Amino acid sequence: MAVKRTHPHTNPQAKPSAKAPQPHRRPPPPERKAAQQRSIVLVLQGGGALGAYQAGVYEVLASSDYTPDWIAGVSIGAINAALIAGNPPARRVQHLREFWHRVSCGVLLPAPPLLPWRTGFNWFSSQVSTFQGVHGFYQPRMPWDFMAPPGKSSALGMYDTTPLRNTLLELVDFDLINRQPLRLSVGAVDVRTGNSVYFDNTTHTIGPEHIMASGALPPAFAPVEIDGAAYWDGGIVSNTPLHYVLDHRQDKDRMVLQVDLFSARGDMPTDLLGAMARHKNIMYSSRTRYGSSMLTQLQSLKHSIDNLVKHLPPEMRDHPAVLELMLHGSPRQIDLIQLVYRPAVRALPSADYEFSRASVMERWRAGAADIQFCIDNPEWLYKTPSDAEAGVNVYDLRNPDPTRQHR
Repeated sequence: MAVKRTHPHTNPQAKPSAKAPQPHRRPPPPERKAAQQRSIVLVLQGGGALGAYQAGVYEVLASSDYTPDWIAGVSIGAINAALIAGNPPARRVQHLREFWHRVSCGVLLPAPPLLPWRTGFNWFSSQVSTFQGVHGFYQPRMPWDFMAPPGKSSALGMYDTTPLRNTLLELVDFDLINRQPLRLSVGAVDVRTGNSVYFDNTTHTIGPEHIMASGALPPAFAPVEIDGAAYWDGGIVSNTPLHYVLDHRQDKDRMVLQVDLFSARGDMPTDLLGAMARHKNIMYSSRTRYGSSMLTQLQSLKHSIDNLVKHLPPEMRDHPAVLELMLHGSPRQIDLIQLVYRPAVRALPSADYEFSRASVMERWRAGAADIQFCIDNPEWLYKTPSDAEAGVNVYDLRNPDPTRQHR
């Protein structure tokens, strides 16, 4: 298996010299595939308040040649996905902005510029979310709610998510989602079986309850009941829907942009808060990294099966064993592009429920800056003969400018 892992240039300002030509900066070659000739899938990880980063990514994609035709999300990724799929193109970014503006209105103070003070500001903001809830998203239950009979939602979750339901009904056109101009898939977990379940508008009639189920993270939120089954946040089993996307057969080449909110890589922590934050990043990203590796191996195997069958003599291709093998092959190419949120300031373990306006807008700007950098340095848009033999290419993309959020 050949898997290509590419990193963008670390110095986008460097000028090419005559002695060192820059092949990736040449005009697009004739064999480059137009974006419209392949499926573009946006895969959105869960991560609470960090999801503003994904909204910034989409804002740039919406005005590019790489708008997705399929969006798959888990938890906050499912909410962002619904806001995109549930609106016509002209209103998608507007409604993303409205959602993130609404949920970030609890703390409107400007963030202090000095790092020690900023850490305290972020911690204070997360405590506001804990004790007061998040406008348009969730609110604390009253003390007497916890005296509810066993099995009731008020006995199973610390917060009431009715505000989220109302927000979704206001900002998302579910009739549009179910007309399927854009494919939508959201992941949840069956509480009783522990298995991942995906609600897909090609097989389900999607409503607000499906989006809420994908984000029902215990013990904060009670499970959501759909057709007699109870569902929790899909991130409990897998915080990214990548495997669901790659498990589906494709009739054309596919570009998958995976936007993660937790980084597997990070510095050695120096205190307890740092250790807790690092633990959370590893916990929610390690499955993603492992899943990406396994799934790219599987796709490469499918590609190899297809190549093997093509080299068999014609008289052997009708053999039942070969016909069975052909069902597991795929001649299609997958480009998996991984973009990971890396905060410029020290991350706290409470970052995923820190909804201050300052932090939300910084994350939005970071997502926009990172994907714009990748579009401006499009190594992954070029195809070579060696790429075609692999069946799958994996690209880790990173903006080398750590101050991008503050611009």
